[in-house]
Amino acid sequence: MSVTYDTANYGYVTARVRSRRAVLFDEDDYRKLVRMGPGEIARFMEETEYETEMNALGSRYRGVNLIEYALNRNLAKHFNDLLHFSEGSLYDYLARYLRKFDAWNVKTIIRGIYADSDQQTIEDDLIPAGAFSERQLDRLVGADSISMVVEQLEGTLFGPSLATALDDYENTGVLVPLENAIDRAFYSDMLEGLPEETDRATGLYIQVLRAEIDFRNIRNALRLARSGADIDPGTYYISGGRLFKESELRQLVGNMDQLTEYVRQSPYGGDLDSALSELESADSLIEFERALERALVEYADTLSNRYPLSVCPVIAYIRAKEREVDNIRAIARGKEAGLTGDEIEDELVIV
Repeated sequence: MSVTYDTANYGYVTARVRSRRAVLFDEDDYRKLVRMGPGEIARFMEETEYETEMNALGSRYRGVNLIEYALNRNLAKHFNDLLHFSEGSLYDYLARYLRKFDAWNVKTIIRGIYADSDQQTIEDDLIPAGAFSERQLDRLVGADSISMVVEQLEGTLFGPSLATALDDYENTGVLVPLENAIDRAFYSDMLEGLPEETDRATGLYIQVLRAEIDFRNIRNALRLARSGADIDPGTYYISGGRLFKESELRQLVGNMDQLTEYVRQSPYGGDLDSALSELESADSLIEFERALERALVEYADTLSNRYPLSVCPVIAYIRAKEREVDNIRAIARGKEAGLTGDEIEDELVIV
C-alpha cells in the first residue's frame, strides 16, 4: 500500500509571511497619511514597498487613481507570491481562499456593466489574485451585458447560483441578488470536499473558514436588525458556519440586544468581547460593521498566535494586508472628497 505524504511547507511560508507583515503600515503611518493631500500620499507611497507599482503606473495615472490601481496591483503580487511559495495542502488551502478575488472581480465586472463604465475602467479595478486566467477576465470584461457575464460563467463555481439569481435581478433591477449569489457560491466552494473529521492542519483551515462564514452571517444579521427593513434573513444566510442555523438567524434578526447577547455567549464571545461592546454602543451601521471587521482581524490573529506553524498566520496576513489596502484607499478617497482628518480616521480599521 502506497503512502501519500503532505508536502505542505508551513515553516518556510510562515517565515516569509512574518517578514512581509513586519512592513505593513502601522498607526503612525496612517496618521501621517491623514495629514497629507493625494499628491503627497502618492509621493509617500513611492518611498515604501509600493514603489514598483507606483512607478510602473505613474505614466498612466495621477492622484487617487494612481494610488488605487497601485494598491490593487501590489495586493495581487503579494498573494500570487504566497501561492508560488506554497506546496502540498497549504497550496490547496490558499488557492481555495484566494478565490475570494474571483468573487471580487465578478462583482466588479457586474457593477461596472451596471454603471455603464468603460472596459478600461473596469479592468483597472480588477485584482488578478484568484484562479481566473487573464483570458477569462478579458472575456468577462468584454461582455455586453450582465446576462452575458452570467452566461460566460456557466461551468464555473459561480455559474449555478448566478443563473438562479438572474431572474431576480431582471425583475428588480438591483444587484443584491447577484452579489449575494456570488458570496454564497464562494463560501460554499471554500468548504467543498473538506472532511468533517480530519488531520489537524485541515481542521484549523476549516475553523478559519467557518469563522469567516459566521462573521459574514453576523454582519448580515446585524445589518438587517439595525435597518428595520422587512427582508427575509434567509436571503442572506450562508451555510457552513457553526454559529447560526437559518431558523435561529430568522428569530434573532428582529432583536438587536438578543442577537448581540447570542454572539457574546457563543464560542467567539471571548474573542469578540470588546467588539461587541462597540457594536452595542455604535450609532450607525457603518460603525458596527467596522467594529466587526476589526474583530475578524483580531480573531485571525488569535488563531495565528495559538497555531504559529499552520495556515492560520498566512490567512491572518492576507486579512491584514487587505485591511492596509482598504485603509490607504479610504484615506486617499477621503482626502479627495474633502473629509476632515477625524472623519477619515473614523473610516479606518486599525488593529
